[in-house]
Amino acid sequence: MATDILRIGLVSISDRAFTGVYEDKGIPSLQEWLDRALTTSWESTLRVIPDEQPEIESTLCDLVDFDGCNLVLTTGGTGPAIRDVTPEATLAVADKIMPGFGEQMRQISLNFVPTAILSRQVAVIRKRCLIINLPGQPKAIAQTLEGLKDETGKTIVPGIFAAVPYCLDLIEAPYIETNAEIVQAFRPKSAPKPA
Repeated sequence: MATDILRIGLVSISDRAFTGVYEDKGIPSLQEWLDRALTTSWESTLRVIPDEQPEIESTLCDLVDFDGCNLVLTTGGTGPAIRDVTPEATLAVADKIMPGFGEQMRQISLNFVPTAILSRQVAVIRKRCLIINLPGQPKAIAQTLEGLKDETGKTIVPGIFAAVPYCLDLIEAPYIETNAEIVQAFRPKSAPKPA
């Protein structure tokens, strides 16, 4: 039985942030966005780790298997550089692969930069947890989560977070709701809402 409060693991994967060469901006950006986007209670567990595949794998496993996270969002390590191994580590701990998330993130980012085709973000299910690799830049994180909006604020291309609440329902994680001004959660009309 799932608990009522969504537990979210936020993981910044960066050699330089891990060693203190620069301040991590990924996790603060994610926390700020989630505070605006979620209208239901949530708790976070934070990790800043280096671009080392064994460490990424063990961190993801710990967040799901021991910390009980229902959603894990990673930032960084998804490009083609030699040390970018976040997707490989994520796939290595997966029970199911959810390719639509990566496809949609690249589609959104291509509206801003042609190098979006170099991004290798993936999303997977491990047990009752959805793990999503996000871009490394705070602006790109918000864009992929929220999607594209016109000058009136109407959504033109849905962000990936619109599908997250229903995905969590399907894996029996806590039921969550969103602030529609930030991102409108989509559920089929037939989807039951808990009493």
